[in-house]
Amino acid sequence: MSNKVPQLRFNGYSDAWVQRNLSDLATFSKGKGYSKSDLVSDGFPAILYGRMYTNYESQIDDISDTFVADATDAVLSQTGDVIVPGSGETPEDIARASNVNVSGIVLGGDINIIRPDTEKMDSTFLALTISNGQQQTELIKRAQGKSVVHLHNSDLKKVNVVAPSKDEQSAISSLFTQLDNLIAANQRKLDLLKEQKKGYLQKMFPKNGAKVPELRFAGFADDWEERKLQEVLRERNNQQPQSMEYPLVSFTVENGVTPKTDRYEREQLVVGDKSSKKYKVTVLNDIVYNPANLKFGAISRNKYGNAVFSPIYITFLVNNDVTTPEFIEMFVTRNDFIKRALKYQQGTVYERQSVSPTDLLAMNVYLPGKSEQEKIGSFFQQLDETIALHQRKLDLLKEQKKGFLQKMFV
Repeated sequence: MSNKVPQLRFNGYSDAWVQRNLSDLATFSKGKGYSKSDLVSDGFPAILYGRMYTNYESQIDDISDTFVADATDAVLSQTGDVIVPGSGETPEDIARASNVNVSGIVLGGDINIIRPDTEKMDSTFLALTISNGQQQTELIKRAQGKSVVHLHNSDLKKVNVVAPSKDEQSAISSLFTQLDNLIAANQRKLDLLKEQKKGYLQKMFPKNGAKVPELRFAGFADDWEERKLQEVLRERNNQQPQSMEYPLVSFTVENGVTPKTDRYEREQLVVGDKSSKKYKVTVLNDIVYNPANLKFGAISRNKYGNAVFSPIYITFLVNNDVTTPEFIEMFVTRNDFIKRALKYQQGTVYERQSVSPTDLLAMNVYLPGKSEQEKIGSFFQQLDETIALHQRKLDLLKEQKKGFLQKMFV
């Protein structure tokens, strides 16, 4: 198959894509420099190059997070301008582009502005093609520098763009704009759910020595009772080799008890047989934490099941007579609890400071009756499941977009 035709196309399009030099399709200019001191909380909306790597999709429809106080002599966007960072830390950082789909936005320094001839080139298509396929590879090669890499308009003028008819360009742009809108809407929904959870965690547990929380389920009025954490959790300290029933797993801040990665599998082959080495056992619903990384939030409930992992991790058995795993998980993973626990950190080097299980278990905690705990635990479990569902949906949409980007550009 000729490399001038993408793998995946809309019905009705069959002509080969045509290669043209970008200098025949557009005019070029630069933004004007601004410093941090020029930024204000409300003023003229602006795009600064440092935010281009993380903040913007292939099409920018509005700016609501960066403003400058004064737009005198500013370089302002025209609808359809395509912007490319002029510098960044890696060539991949700056081999990307966005279509500014709104006029009057202040464009900061170190931004290359490409103004395409709209009869020949769709702006969103141009932004997408610069950020993917052959054009991106070409730009990565042109980016120059060591600690900071640069791209100039003179580099952009030399880029060869491979594109279909204007109609097909617009059809491709429209698909990716819809996908980006869908991704953004799902991201907002996910962020909102996470914020709601944060709010509930603050209100459904007593604050600093209080005996009741701000928010409770109907029917519960008794004070929460003070107990030692050791009445609720007990250290599980048995060790055994990995096996089919007890596979070797990792424990991370992001995912808790989680399977080892493929990289680990390959390492195993190189290092050789470890079948007799003993690891620490953990089972479903244990509370697990990393003493050295508690400050980063490395504490969670084992939702994976029977496993073994490094003896550096601490695993606690939950006393089901006093509490429920779902409730105590929410209790110990809250920021308030972690902050209190960090007062017991020991060690002279910050990176190695850790909270021992003895100190953790000696902490005083306030707990409600078992039935209220069950209600709270179940509420947060449902909330977590909803968050996980939205996260999976978002990940799937991002994967779909990645797949389309690989197959729909030359």
